[in-house]
Amino acid sequence: MVDETKLNEFIGKILGDLGGVFSAPLVRMGDKLGLYKALKEQGPMTPAELAAKTNVAERYAREWLSHQAASGYLEYDSVTGKFTLPPEQAMVFAEPDSPVYLQPAFDMAAVMLENQPLVEPAFRTGKGVGWGNQSQCLFCTTGRFFRPGYQTNLVASWLPALDGVVAKLERGATVADVGCGHGFSTIFMAKAFPKSTFVGYDFHPASVEQARVHAERHSATANTKFEVALAKDFPGKDLDLVTFFDCLHDMGDPVGAARHVRQTLKPDGSWMIVEPAAGDKLEDNLNPVSRMYYAASTMICVPTSLDQPVGAAFGAQAGYAKLSSAITEGGFRKVRKATETPFNMVLEARP
Repeated sequence: MVDETKLNEFIGKILGDLGGVFSAPLVRMGDKLGLYKALKEQGPMTPAELAAKTNVAERYAREWLSHQAASGYLEYDSVTGKFTLPPEQAMVFAEPDSPVYLQPAFDMAAVMLENQPLVEPAFRTGKGVGWGNQSQCLFCTTGRFFRPGYQTNLVASWLPALDGVVAKLERGATVADVGCGHGFSTIFMAKAFPKSTFVGYDFHPASVEQARVHAERHSATANTKFEVALAKDFPGKDLDLVTFFDCLHDMGDPVGAARHVRQTLKPDGSWMIVEPAAGDKLEDNLNPVSRMYYAASTMICVPTSLDQPVGAAFGAQAGYAKLSSAITEGGFRKVRKATETPFNMVLEARP
């Protein structure tokens, strides 16, 4: 027998989910058209004022603003007819350097919808979908999505949580940033530690080209360079530090990658592995953050790994036990969880 209370509660949840899905294109347009930015800079505005400020049609501005107010993204004053972007919402929608800037997550949702025609057939065949064959919006979106977390945490708390690494970087160390994507992590470290040298490696040539562009744009070319290479064969010897940011679980052969990292490090070197926050059991991951990570894992991470040799397909919610097992199997004697955030866990492996 159907429990009417449970049914109504579930319908309410689904309506909330559908509201979020329906909102994705409107949030993305709010970013692209500068609507959130205008509301942040100018304060409360009517539809006519926003339209004039951003050079959009007033009728569209009014409907967009109404939706944003109904979503709780904006506040509406019925007396003045003006809409306000509160400071808390501004941190999410209009401040790219905010630690909770989630605008790129809506772009990621669009990427996953674009990936559906590629991933759906793979459910039948069990085969993978190559990183370079996925939605072409994926690469820049991934960089934008992870950038705020790296900017907030990497230099301020993640590197200091490692054993003696910051002192080495300040003196001058040799670092390989593997799976660097568009190079944001590499550049943040390079600018913070100008006496050290950093090489970013990625197996996707177009991402490496973009990383070089970003390094030029951010005046970080003096101690950085970017090269195309696999995690299992990137060049390097006697490295002080190797970093993997949100990529070990995407690799076809994490054990092989660990084995190669071990061969490139100095005897007292360190390997920093940043991975999505996750418990070791499914029941530990039934929460809103893991919900997003499992979705991305299904549509992006698992297909990427299955397309590579070995195809371990760890997934974005592999958890500490599975990751540390692969790291030790690759030849590391010591693995520990150095620090964590609600979104990430930072592991340190030592030879």
